[in-house]
Amino acid sequence: MAAVSVAAEWQLLYNRYYRKPEIYSMQWKHMDLNRNKVACASFGGSIAVIRDDSKIVQLYAESALRKLRIFNSAGVQISETVWKHSGGRLVGMAWTDDQILVCVVQDGTVYRYNIHAELQEPNISMGKECFDQNVVECVFWGNGMVCMTEANQIFCIPDFKNPKPCKLADPILEDFPLCIAVIEPQYTMSGNVEVLLGVNDYVLLVEEDGVQQLGTGVGPLQKMVVSRNGKLLASFTHDGRLLVISTDFSKIIFEHNCESALPPEQLAWCGMDSVLLYWDDMLLMVGPYGDPVRYLYDEPIILIPECDGVRILSNTSMEFLQRVPDSTVSIFKIGSTLPAALLYDALDHFDRQSAKADENLRLIRSSLPEAVEACIDAAGHEFDVSRQRTLLRAASYGQAFCSNFQRDRFQEMCKTLRVLNAVRNHEIGIPLSIQQYKLLTALVLIGRLINAHQHFVALRISEYLGLNQEVVIMHWACAKITASLAIHDSALLEILLDKLKLCKGISYAAVAAHADSSGRRKLAAMLIEHEPRSSKQVPLLLSIGEEDTALMKATESGDTDLVYLVLFHIWQKSPPLEFFGMIQARPLARDLFITYARCYKHEFLKDFFLSTGQLQDVAFLLWKESWELGKNPMARNGSPLHGPRIKLIEKAHSLFSETKEHTFESKAAEEHAKLLSCVSGSSDDKEDVTVPTSPHPAHELEVSTKQAIFVDSSISDTIRTCIVLGNHRAATKVKTEFKVSEKRWYWLKVFALATIRDWDTLEKFSKEKRPPIGYRPFVEACIDADEKGEALKYIPKLADPREKAESYARIGMAKEAADAASQAKDGELLGRLKLTFAQNAAASSIFDTLRDRLSFQGVS
Repeated sequence: MAAVSVAAEWQLLYNRYYRKPEIYSMQWKHMDLNRNKVACASFGGSIAVIRDDSKIVQLYAESALRKLRIFNSAGVQISETVWKHSGGRLVGMAWTDDQILVCVVQDGTVYRYNIHAELQEPNISMGKECFDQNVVECVFWGNGMVCMTEANQIFCIPDFKNPKPCKLADPILEDFPLCIAVIEPQYTMSGNVEVLLGVNDYVLLVEEDGVQQLGTGVGPLQKMVVSRNGKLLASFTHDGRLLVISTDFSKIIFEHNCESALPPEQLAWCGMDSVLLYWDDMLLMVGPYGDPVRYLYDEPIILIPECDGVRILSNTSMEFLQRVPDSTVSIFKIGSTLPAALLYDALDHFDRQSAKADENLRLIRSSLPEAVEACIDAAGHEFDVSRQRTLLRAASYGQAFCSNFQRDRFQEMCKTLRVLNAVRNHEIGIPLSIQQYKLLTALVLIGRLINAHQHFVALRISEYLGLNQEVVIMHWACAKITASLAIHDSALLEILLDKLKLCKGISYAAVAAHADSSGRRKLAAMLIEHEPRSSKQVPLLLSIGEEDTALMKATESGDTDLVYLVLFHIWQKSPPLEFFGMIQARPLARDLFITYARCYKHEFLKDFFLSTGQLQDVAFLLWKESWELGKNPMARNGSPLHGPRIKLIEKAHSLFSETKEHTFESKAAEEHAKLLSCVSGSSDDKEDVTVPTSPHPAHELEVSTKQAIFVDSSISDTIRTCIVLGNHRAATKVKTEFKVSEKRWYWLKVFALATIRDWDTLEKFSKEKRPPIGYRPFVEACIDADEKGEALKYIPKLADPREKAESYARIGMAKEAADAASQAKDGELLGRLKLTFAQNAAASSIFDTLRDRLSFQGVS
């Protein structure tokens, strides 16, 4: 009997059954769809209602102000707002795939609202032509829109996510077309929207770059609508025929005479199997074969196409017209003896404790898996919860006798139905079918619940399906902050933390950013304290003015990029002394600032060092500046920069002298400045040097020698250079001025004279007095210059026999080296000398003889 009552509600269209169950009894009151413009979102979405300003209607106890009201599919009001927009009559209104309500007025302005009737900025203008010509017709799809003006020009917004209006090709029409339809971009070869215009007895296909004439002779068409897959076009002709044609107009799929030339108010596809036509009191469903099905209505209705049927909205109810699924037909069709029907019947007998249950199971034992699958599938397509439960019980009963059935299928269907039943509740009002749910996906459904502020249901579904709950909790937290203006920050913080801690790794920074944008800066500061990721915490702290806390968090993280971010932010906002005080207490920040400022901000760094009493660091910076200044060609070619260099070094000397720990640096700076300013000038080679009158003698010395080699030279280099150039008096003056020691003086002069090969002067120099460094430097200088003859003048004067032996060996005099070595009585020295003369057999023999003699005498 249950099967009979179920099937009795079905209507047969040729060989296919259709059903039209009532999903909701509408919760709204005093609603008349005839008096209003209505926009219904797909996938069980919201319903937007506003009084139709193109009609003269009687106002009862309502305000003269027009209100835009938004309901869920059960008629429960979600939000409302007063319509206060100028721009003329409301031409079109529709929901996008992202649940944004798009409203187009006559002057081409597009207003957008979210589900809470909040206006989304900015408004979109379709352009000056639309403004001048007035929009008279709109056609919407997914996330796009096409509109037509009084001048028969077509404009398009292909995607509201990136709303850029464009004009399509001019169709060059004298009269307004009879009807308009759109083929969505995803179904066209070009990837752009195609607009179909019913004109006379043909159809114009309008694109962005051209117009084509199609289907000559099929019209005139009074109404047309494109199928969901973009391949078929349902159209109503002037003589009362319904034509279903391929969208390229290559063939007519089927034709039906509707017995009325009056065009229907609405034309819609019911899935892909039939077409619905609605007149004032009748809904006609036409298929490719068989007689049409008629449904009579005594109230206005609106057809809402879905992927697997059509929702029918009236003043009092929401119905869903769909083709009955094959699994449901196999169970509930009157007289069905298919395995699924027998399994369902077996459960009924089992409940009544009848032996007939076992008999039914025996009949279908070989087909039991298919029967179980059919019961599970039929349960998924049911809106009635009790019928779902019965079908699932039948499937479970069959599973007990079926060993090879995948039990995961049953569990997944139970999960899916629990989710669907939860959102179908009239308070939520999303009447999704299982096919729509699979197409929409659970993630999108959760997103829609979040946008509708149904956070509790969204959280439970996310938890039940094992999905990430972070998005739900974060959206709830942001919505809670927006709606809780009267709650104190500390109390609201406790409420937020209680929920935020449910999800590990949640971004407290994002919630804090929303609190800040909502004007609750104190709450934002308290929330950001709980953010574990410094990379998100620090930028937000800066944005809310918590620079000191941001600097502390950045330095604690050890991330130099974050520290620099904070430093530059504070640097630009704060006075220098305040900035210095903040970074001085934080070593990492201070060191990073110093590293950066050494390269790019010397003056600022000097101010920092002075403010902190680091005089030696200021001195080092001044000294470095003097060297940088010395690299400038102007410092050599003229005096303008030379004086400042000396002053910088003198300042450095002064600062160094104030600290006891930098005595060496102080002395070095003093001598550096002295060297730059006190080197005497010179005339030509070997002439007497007179003290120049110029304030910069080092520069004068360079000018007189025509060689830029004195400035920035060390004392040793200056002395050596003077000797090489023959300016011995200048060298002597530098020696005296800077108290160069005798040993150092002799070393410098010996090698300088050897460099210019002035052997006579070198010899005279050696005879002036006994050299304090001995004669070995004279020997080495001569040998290095490859002057063995000159070296022989000094080798005999060497006091140490070992040095004398090694010197003779270096100039290749083996016998003399051997004699000197024998005087030293050093066997190891003889061994080294033998290796030096290894290729000279005679010399090697001499050293061997000497070593043997020493060994005999017991000397090692």
